[in-house]
Amino acid sequence: MSPVSVTTYIEVKTFYALQMRLLDALDIEGYAATFTVDGITDHAHRGEKVVGRAQLIAGANAALPRYANGAVRHWNDHYLMEEVDENTINVSYCSLVTRTDKAGTVTFEPTFFIEDVLVRVDGGLQAKSRTIHRDEPSPVAIAAAAAAQKGAA
Repeated sequence: MSPVSVTTYIEVKTFYALQMRLLDALDIEGYAATFTVDGITDHAHRGEKVVGRAQLIAGANAALPRYANGAVRHWNDHYLMEEVDENTINVSYCSLVTRTDKAGTVTFEPTFFIEDVLVRVDGGLQAKSRTIHRDEPSPVAIAAAAAAQKGAA
């Protein structure tokens, strides 16, 4: 994988900064507008695929009560970007979501690995597809722990 240009890197990071601010502000319509009209969000970990802005808006609105009593923040990092062509960028990154209640108590959601396909539409970026994988223990770590436990017995 060859690195993207500095201009593309800044463009992609700015896209995500704006997109996550819309999501954290619970601006569902604004967030949905950052996807192509036929954009796909695939929650691979729960077998739920949402196709198009209308389904995205409906699903997000159904989840709003869960976030009613707190501030939500999406903390994304470890970006890898690959420019497929002049209009398509594959991006993968890790995501942590926090919720802060009125007392200032912070709770954490599970962590996720995200794979996006971004496309240029009318001079700006939009998400064409997003696949969300919930993090699970590594098979390597599980095997090492089992071996260590067996050796201790």
